[in-house]
Amino acid sequence: MTDATLAAERLTLGYRDTRVIEDLSLTMPTGRVTAILGPNGCGKSTLLKAFARLIAPVSGQVTLGGEDVNATNTKQLARRLAILPQAPIAPDGITVEELVRRGRAPWRGVLAPWSAADAAACEDALKAVGMEALRARPIGQLSGGQRQRAWIALALVQATPVLLLDEPTTFLDLPHQLEVLSLLRRRNRDTGITVVSVLHDLNLAARFSEHLILLGPHGLVAAGTPEEVLTEAHLQTAFGLRARVLPDPVAGTPMVVPL
Repeated sequence: MTDATLAAERLTLGYRDTRVIEDLSLTMPTGRVTAILGPNGCGKSTLLKAFARLIAPVSGQVTLGGEDVNATNTKQLARRLAILPQAPIAPDGITVEELVRRGRAPWRGVLAPWSAADAAACEDALKAVGMEALRARPIGQLSGGQRQRAWIALALVQATPVLLLDEPTTFLDLPHQLEVLSLLRRRNRDTGITVVSVLHDLNLAARFSEHLILLGPHGLVAAGTPEEVLTEAHLQTAFGLRARVLPDPVAGTPMVVPL
């Protein structure tokens, strides 16, 4: 099996003369669900973009299976890592199935016919997100939650061992946030895919993730289990937030209650 360990090694990221992340080293647990947390402007989305090779490091490197992603063939990388960016935009009139089919591009030649493997991958992705009955529906006619599930299916159909998502619950109401995060955790359990998401809601991150990375204004604050990361001291360091951390009465995971 191909090594799917995703890691940052002494990674520095920035834009022009501004450094967003400095000398960061960490490893995403393989086959687990990880959430990246932190205040606005701390570099959460920037880090995710670097993982996906959407931006180049100022220094250091991102590795996948020990290989520098910036030195990896583009098509090969797309077979190993998929990303769902913030607020993706679909072409006008495209249907759910047409959108999902586009995710098979890394596995097909330019003139290759649509194969049984491609069709099976699309069916699996549509089933995973519960969109089989809406396959012919134009993306523009879907609700916010349905639309996000269609985009997740596009990422899943790439059949990669690593899936990155940048704020997948933004602009969704609470029931749809729960739906999306449950879907991702279920896919992780069923297939062993490594899921790394940027999230804002600390309590939902603790409930649905096994591993948390907490960034602050000055870099990495903590990484580990929800219990290790979401402490009152860490919240003060990362957010300047005075809070109590109590057991969630439903899940038993840490629940942040601001003071």
